[in-house]
Amino acid sequence: MPQYTHAFFDLDGTVTNSAPGITASVRYAMQKLGRRIPDGLDLTAFIGPPLLYGFSTFCKLNDADTVRAVALYRENYRAGGMLQCDIYPGIQPLLQELNTRGTVCVLATCKPHEFATQILAHLGLSKYFALVSGPEMDGTRNEKDEVIAYALKNLRISDPAAVLMVGDRDNDVLGAKKNGIDCVGVRWGFGSEEELLTAGAIEVISTPDELLRFFPAP
Repeated sequence: MPQYTHAFFDLDGTVTNSAPGITASVRYAMQKLGRRIPDGLDLTAFIGPPLLYGFSTFCKLNDADTVRAVALYRENYRAGGMLQCDIYPGIQPLLQELNTRGTVCVLATCKPHEFATQILAHLGLSKYFALVSGPEMDGTRNEKDEVIAYALKNLRISDPAAVLMVGDRDNDVLGAKKNGIDCVGVRWGFGSEEELLTAGAIEVISTPDELLRFFPAP
């Protein structure tokens, strides 16, 4: 098994259970727009992909309404929705152990950098991450592969084989593959095992401590 030196983590559905704040913010945006949420839509589908994709694809909004929906979502999210989340059991000890082993931990998320940084600080996790890579509010680095590429460049990682991406959705896997990086999927998030394996995850794990065997022991 490869021994990786860097661990890139997704945020929503991997480090945190952020469903309450995200789904509430989607409802807020749609209500403010005067639009109905499509029947049968599971709003946890918004957890992972970029918001522009979510509102246009899942809620069938046109381009103008999609942009307005994202702004309204962020209005509610900034007002407190972002802090409606919890750390998944076992994540904090995992990050602490990886740091002890000398593994470089990076947050690679499609959540805007501004929000992701505040969330980590609120949860007391900032100290475990060497870098937070996420989109800017203007849409720069909006896709997962762009977020990962930015982190690789920022940390001057020349060999992508040294990095393992950890995430719960297919966009984590596909974004990693586009950068030549392996990805391990997690079962405790919002994507299915089938989704992760179909996208090309090298393995799907059930608990955070299973991730330790991918990294050198101290």
